[in-house]
Amino acid sequence: MGMADECCCMQLIDGNGEFNVDGLENFVRTTKLNHCGLSYAVVAIMGPQSSGKSTLMNHLFHTNFREMDAFRGRSQTTKGIWIAKCVGIEPFTIAMDLEGSDSRERGEDDTTFEKQSALFALAIADIVLINMWCHDIGREQAANKPLLKTVFQVMMRLFSPRKTTLLFVIRDKTKTPLEYLEPILREDIQKIWDAVPKPQTLKNTPLSEFFNVEVTALSSYEEKEEQFKEQVAELRQRFFHSISPGGLAGDRQGVVPASGFSFSAQQIWRVIKENKDLDLPAHKVMVATVRCEEIANDKLRRLSADAGWLALEEAVQEGPVSGFGKRLSSVLDTYLSEYDMEALYFDEGVRNAKRKQLESKALDFVYPTYSTLLGHLRSKAFESFKIQLEQSLKKGEGFAASVRTCTQSCMLEFDRGCADAATRQAKWDASKVREKLHRDIDTEASSVRSVKLSAIIADHEKNLTEALSGPVESLFEVGDEDTWASIRRLLKCETEAAVLKFSTAIAGFEMDQAAVDTMVQNLRSYARNVVVKKAREEAGKVLICMKDRFSTVFNHDNDSLPRVWTGKEDIRTITKDARAASLRLLSVMAAIRLDEKPDKVESLLFSSLMDGTVAASLPRDRSIGDSVDPLASSMWEEVSPQDTLITPVQCKSLWRQFKAETEYTVTQAISAQEAHKKNNNWMPPPWAILAMAVLGFNEFMLLLKNPLYLMILFVAYLLLRALWVQMDIAAEFRHGALPGILSISSKFLPTIMNLIRRLAEEAQGQQPPEASRPQQSLAPRSFRYQTPPPAGSSSIPESSVSSNISSSESEFESSGPNLIRRRSTNIPEAESS
Repeated sequence: MGMADECCCMQLIDGNGEFNVDGLENFVRTTKLNHCGLSYAVVAIMGPQSSGKSTLMNHLFHTNFREMDAFRGRSQTTKGIWIAKCVGIEPFTIAMDLEGSDSRERGEDDTTFEKQSALFALAIADIVLINMWCHDIGREQAANKPLLKTVFQVMMRLFSPRKTTLLFVIRDKTKTPLEYLEPILREDIQKIWDAVPKPQTLKNTPLSEFFNVEVTALSSYEEKEEQFKEQVAELRQRFFHSISPGGLAGDRQGVVPASGFSFSAQQIWRVIKENKDLDLPAHKVMVATVRCEEIANDKLRRLSADAGWLALEEAVQEGPVSGFGKRLSSVLDTYLSEYDMEALYFDEGVRNAKRKQLESKALDFVYPTYSTLLGHLRSKAFESFKIQLEQSLKKGEGFAASVRTCTQSCMLEFDRGCADAATRQAKWDASKVREKLHRDIDTEASSVRSVKLSAIIADHEKNLTEALSGPVESLFEVGDEDTWASIRRLLKCETEAAVLKFSTAIAGFEMDQAAVDTMVQNLRSYARNVVVKKAREEAGKVLICMKDRFSTVFNHDNDSLPRVWTGKEDIRTITKDARAASLRLLSVMAAIRLDEKPDKVESLLFSSLMDGTVAASLPRDRSIGDSVDPLASSMWEEVSPQDTLITPVQCKSLWRQFKAETEYTVTQAISAQEAHKKNNNWMPPPWAILAMAVLGFNEFMLLLKNPLYLMILFVAYLLLRALWVQMDIAAEFRHGALPGILSISSKFLPTIMNLIRRLAEEAQGQQPPEASRPQQSLAPRSFRYQTPPPAGSSSIPESSVSSNISSSESEFESSGPNLIRRRSTNIPEAESS
């Protein structure tokens, strides 16, 4: 690479004062200046036009600034400000070649750019070379005095100027030794400094506080070129490690880091162009602020596109990630460390503030992912709680103990996950998520607790229902005076057993005693309600039960065998007993007796209903003083309305309906008894026997005289006897004469044919097959739920029925909400057989 390419010479500011921003950025990028931190220096040169400034810079730093061509005359060569990289100088050094002062092209009055460029050089450069002629030293009107005045005047515009090294380069040195020239030069410099107007605060400030003054002399380049080069080579050595302690710029102050050099130079020139005073400390802070913010934004942008971070973010979306905190901290440390390295040389306060902002923005950027991870951890811990609780309950452990154990385990699991997800850069608080997890666990535990308790309660209620419903129904079917006592014993026994099992089942829930007592009381109430409900169900069908009880007692004897109405039974007594049993059942079903309180329901029903006072029609001319019907009430004495199943009025109505629906059964029994008497009485009356003996005496004697007639009669008897047995005439007439005659007439011819066939088969010597006996039509033994037959089908004489059953006058009564018209009949006293 050639020297021209290596030094990267470029015009920073043109002659019109336009700043070359793109050129400077390219220079910084090409020379890698931004990587130098504070390890760089800036050397500027000022002096009169055509004093050999560019020539000196090219020989001193191996740059390629444009030099004046002496053969074309003396004219302005450098326009504006040029910069280049010093080749071979360590550390990185920038050479700045300024436009010469006192130029013919700008004229005597146009010194604006001259002052602006001088101020720019003093604000940026660490070392300023002032090129001056040797013959001007000691002269009052020397060419370098306006230049020095300009330098010192613009110095006053810097509120807090950085300490700059002024290296006076005496050109075309004569035979006068430097030791004699230097004091004179320093004296002239001091006079110029003293003469420059200063602010009141800087009036007595010495020159040394602002500048380090160095003096060197060089021979003439045109006359003594070799000697000039040797002296320049010696001077070049002074620029090596110039910023180190003891170097030319070893005590410099307020250095802008290399990465901010470009921006700093732009802002300084902008302020100078606007003809404002240049506050270097504020400028330094401003540059640090801008550059640190640029660095921070760049790191944040790179963080958002980091492959490691993107992979971590994607993994978190799927579920919990082990080592999240370490991986995230590593990613953040990478970019924070890069920021620290790049912003190391900027103002410390600005640097630290921007670092905190970068760290805050980075943490804000990654926080949603952290929150997502906490959500996964919470969900995982919550699901783990549900699984562990279910497994623990399946093992038979107590509910409360299981909840405590599972809660501690899941909260510890969540805390470990949070610790693993924590980063070194942030102290994120996961307490809200932890509290939400705890609330979720408490809610789930309460829900499971309610479900489990409901299942236990439902199970015990089901067992109580099964244990009480069937036995209570059976006891109601018996319906005797000990029914309610048995029900109370059954209820107490089953309830106490259920309460004991229930208390054992809920012991693991560790509930307070008040809640346990409430639940036990609810269970007792449920058991009682089961009995009450069953009692109300049975009370709703009491009429059917009464008719069943009546039918059972009426149609069966004491040995539970079906009755056969032979005419010897006392139907009145049997009917009374059956009705008493049914009435006793009604009294049992009339009220709930679970509290062992005595009542008079049964005695009142028997005294009112069994004595016939209710069944009989009351006369219309009853006196006002007569007693009121005891059943004309809607409630029982000593029985609360809640315990009333059937009111007295309803009992009265039910009894009437019961009697009306059971009268047919009694009537049928009386009819069957009368029919049995007639069927079993086949002998004619004595007077008929006497009449037959008197009137048939001649026929009887004829038979005795002629035995053939007797033989014929005997054969006829046998034939009739066979017909009697085959047709079972006695059974046919049990249902009445007319049904018997009709049945016999339909069977007579088939029976005769059957007898003739059997006789023919016996005559041929064949064994006759077993003839099937005609099925006997048995009279029904039970009249339960029978519908009375039509009047035309009855074979019982009307006189016979009327002699035993008397019909009472018809009356209307209402039962329940529906009005039912019924015929009420009373059974009179049956005739003794």
